Amino acid sequence: MTIDVKYSTDAYATGGGRNGLAGLTSGMLTVTLTSPKDLGGSGAGLNPEQLFATGYAACFLGAMHFAANSEKLGTVPEDARVDAKVGIGPRSDIGFGLTVELTVTLPGVDRCVGEKIIERGHVICPYSHAIKGNVEVKTVLV
Repeated sequence: MTIDVKYSTDAYATGGGRNGLAGLTSGMLTVTLTSPKDLGGSGAGLNPEQLFATGYAACFLGAMHFAANSEKLGTVPEDARVDAKVGIGPRSDIGFGLTVELTVTLPGVDRCVGEKIIERGHVICPYSHAIKGNVEVKTVLV
């Protein structure tokens, strides 16, 4: 597999990883990172799982738009929404793992069409590609 890169970005993290700063090297975004309370942190800042969830939700919504348009499946309405819930915890073998649940709202879209758009979105979305086979992803159409 080869990738014809059309865009790339640069980011950084400093401090303790989960407790420090992260952002774009361009300076357009800087966030304070803290571990969530559930993992013993203060929860006063953002954490990597929140940033991953935000990126995945936005990317998946874009992939659904792309799939619907390019494959002539219908239209994803402007008030469509993807909510991404990302969980983290110890794996049964070693280290930590993630889970993802994507809840998709497609107002006015026939359920069968919506399911096809979601299915094709997974085929197109680079986040879905990146974690395929490594992270359990559950998709719910409401």
